[in-house]
Amino acid sequence: MGRLSTHVLDTANGVPAQGVRVRLERLEDEARTLVVETETNHDGRTDQPLMIGDKFRTGTYELTFDVGAYFLSKAGGVGPGFLDLVPLRFTISEPDGHYHVPLLVSPWSYSTYRGS
Repeated sequence: MGRLSTHVLDTANGVPAQGVRVRLERLEDEARTLVVETETNHDGRTDQPLMIGDKFRTGTYELTFDVGAYFLSKAGGVGPGFLDLVPLRFTISEPDGHYHVPLLVSPWSYSTYRGS
């Protein structure tokens, strides 16, 4: 059974990033369809996979992480950071694959990869 999950790690503070708003959209031609909007938990993960079972489909998707609001809350609401919304566009091509998209982020940079 295919599934998509994510995990956000705050590399500046060395902790899981709790409370990051995450939005997943499916992209088809010029159209965007909202799949799910959620928030990371105390472990920096979402409580449920973003897609699983019958909802998991191949195609092009975009995950958007609201790291600007997260780091602003960590700074006590003082000044905007460098990063705001971090969009990650990727393609799911394996109908039964496990796609894990972690985000390692600081106020100034981020990296990602296809995890397991």
